[in-house]
Amino acid sequence: MKKCFFALGACLLAACAPSADREPEIRNVVYMIGDGMGLAQVSLLQIAEDYRPTAFDRAQGIALITTRSANNRVTDSAAAGTALSTGTKTNNASLGIDPAGEPLVPMSVCAREQGMRTGLVVTCYLHHATPGAFYAHVSNRSQTDSITCDMVRSDIDLLFGGGRKALNVPLPEGGTRFDALRAKGYRVALEPEQIDTLSGLPAVAAVAEKHLPVAAERGDYLPRATRKALELLSADNDKGFFLMVEGSQIDMACHGNDAPRVLDEMRDFEQAVAAAMDFADTHPGTLVVVTADHETGGLTLPSGKDDFTLPESGVRTEFSTGGHSASIVPVYLYGTGAGRIRGLMDNTDLARQLKAIIAKEK
Repeated sequence: MKKCFFALGACLLAACAPSADREPEIRNVVYMIGDGMGLAQVSLLQIAEDYRPTAFDRAQGIALITTRSANNRVTDSAAAGTALSTGTKTNNASLGIDPAGEPLVPMSVCAREQGMRTGLVVTCYLHHATPGAFYAHVSNRSQTDSITCDMVRSDIDLLFGGGRKALNVPLPEGGTRFDALRAKGYRVALEPEQIDTLSGLPAVAAVAEKHLPVAAERGDYLPRATRKALELLSADNDKGFFLMVEGSQIDMACHGNDAPRVLDEMRDFEQAVAAAMDFADTHPGTLVVVTADHETGGLTLPSGKDDFTLPESGVRTEFSTGGHSASIVPVYLYGTGAGRIRGLMDNTDLARQLKAIIAKEK
């Protein structure tokens, strides 16, 4: 009898004790998209830094994703952004709709349905393809007016980027879209330095007429805006948040086959990634996911001399296209739950797994 009571007591203690295998809850998801960033772009940064550890080297998990769209083996940013946001493929140029034209549910809406705060931080204009994939539903990414209307209606808590011109357009009913946002309670910043003065949500910072300047001219905007977004989204918040941060102009530099600018944009994005990882270190329950929508430029890094049996001969940067490529792109994971995503998958699989995490599905 004593043995039975002892066994029962041991079982009860084991049931009540915290399990070392029990996965902690993921409360915050930081989704970081290097537009146009393939493995060669990451390698270029590592080589330029003389292989000193970068934020990418801090990753606790790594995966790879394929990027094709519904109608093309080489995707554009609208279709790729839609796949990364909704978990469903669409045709090139479409935003937030499937190939039949039906609206899709972006990750930001899933987060809001869970009571989470939501935010977007970019270096392009806020109605560009990647940010638009998290709130817009249009057949063509060129429908700027409709995309901007969708953004105002989206109720995303935090919007940092460019696009001041589109938000200043007079409306038929009077006022501008800035006025419409103010009427909904948004705090508005119009210059980069004003971001630091924002003290609450909702907030919109449209700090350039169109895109922000190139990395060499815009200073530390992206890492600073990322840190501010994390501060605002996490303040007095027991429901968690979803934040998408885009290194938007890696793609633009690669389209121009401009290797020095690619390196500048990669360094800028890497600093924002480091800021997010630092936040995860001090805020348990935060998962940082770093990936790309596609590779741009067909970048390769061959030896300076064709005879690769020689000692160090330098490394050249060569581009094979001014457009996108069909290359697989990386995924870097850090923080709580970094081990939940692994292997080779489609971009839609990555999005579906993140939506399941946001929905607290096991």
